[in-house]
Amino acid sequence: MGIIVRAEAHDTARDPAYRLWIDFGPLGEKQSSAQITDRYTPDDLVGRQVIAVTGFEPRRVGGFRSDVLVLGALTDGGVVLLTPDADVPPGSEIA
Repeated sequence: MGIIVRAEAHDTARDPAYRLWIDFGPLGEKQSSAQITDRYTPDDLVGRQVIAVTGFEPRRVGGFRSDVLVLGALTDGGVVLLTPDADVPPGSEIA
């Protein structure tokens, strides 16, 4: 689990995306490029808890380092982020 602490447009990505900085508590702050522009604005994202997969080798997406994969469900209206139904500490593992 992580909390988005910063979000901005990722202008150099091939497809519309945001650059995200996510606090994972004991794991530290990680970056992600996420194609979630259809349903969210950067202001909507800051402070939001997200579920993400960590442990990948970092990738470069449009010149931006992406450390984690933020999870969401694909819908006709865009990606809907997966989130917990209660607050949990950053860095909590998903079971």
